[in-house]
Amino acid sequence: MIIPAIALGAFCATMAGGLVALRFRDKLHLILGFSAGAVVGVAFFDLIPESLALGEKFYSGATLLSCVALGFLIYLVLDRLALLHGEATAHDEHDHHHEHGALRGSIGAGSLSLHSFLDGMAIGLGFQVSTAVGAVVAIAVLTHDFSDGVNTMNLVLKNGGSRTAGLRWLLFDATAPVVGIASTFLFTLPDRIFGMVLAIFAGFFLYIGASDLVPESHHAHPKFLTTAMTLVGAAVIYLAVSFAWI
Repeated sequence: MIIPAIALGAFCATMAGGLVALRFRDKLHLILGFSAGAVVGVAFFDLIPESLALGEKFYSGATLLSCVALGFLIYLVLDRLALLHGEATAHDEHDHHHEHGALRGSIGAGSLSLHSFLDGMAIGLGFQVSTAVGAVVAIAVLTHDFSDGVNTMNLVLKNGGSRTAGLRWLLFDATAPVVGIASTFLFTLPDRIFGMVLAIFAGFFLYIGASDLVPESHHAHPKFLTTAMTLVGAAVIYLAVSFAWI
């Protein structure tokens, strides 16, 4: 019963985060500031350390950190392709920003959803090792699922996505860890591969936070408050991950 309960908890936490972001969208710059810190915090305090821990038996630290850089560059290319697509399909300036923004929002939300799927896999694989390991991984995942929901909704809304699109991506993101957990009953993912995948996703998150959320949150808004919220977002993830591994 514990695994279905964890899956339900992950779903509810992600949905709650997204609904909070939707409810307070008039304070979007502050929520974006928090999201920026949370996304970068997940990369630095969760994904990179976990990838190093899982992959150290197979790869050097330099190799895994190179995978982080690879993920950053892959996302950069995807972002530039989204920009080119917007330029090719737009008929006027409004269409350009709408097309480009919607595609960027979808790419970002899709990346976060894939990360949530891997989070679910991590929980399931953890329980395959032992109940204790599975419980620790589950705590780590559940503590940042709320932020995942906030981040997913924010990426869609700030790129011009509609409320419906935001809710659709939020539901997708909330379902992803449940599917990830269920998938581990069908196969296992070797630590050799899982560590590299986590490193690549760390690069994705660093790009999203540094190149997308941070600049957007500071655009035409009070710098002190948004900077404070960015620091709070990073601190929340740091404390959550630290608490999970005590």
